[in-house]
Amino acid sequence: MADINIVQAHQLAPEQARAAAQQVVDKLAEQFELSCRWDGDVLSFERSGVDGKLTLTPNQAQVQLTLGLFYGAFAAVVESKLKDKMQRVFAS
Repeated sequence: MADINIVQAHQLAPEQARAAAQQVVDKLAEQFELSCRWDGDVLSFERSGVDGKLTLTPNQAQVQLTLGLFYGAFAAVVESKLKDKMQRVFAS
């Protein structure tokens, strides 16, 4: 298993931050066939072997992702791409 934790600062309005979060998770959902759901300011996503959430606060977005054994082998690549995507969509 591999755990990925990424924190990205932002200066977006709540609606913009929510749209940016959706973009990040939509990309993950496409790659891993995830089911996603919002609960307040937390966007949870999951499937067998992948479990995570993207939490929004007024000045930051945090992704916490756990990859099972099969996907854990790709953790470094997933983390790099996820970090890059978050930097791009949460940039002011």
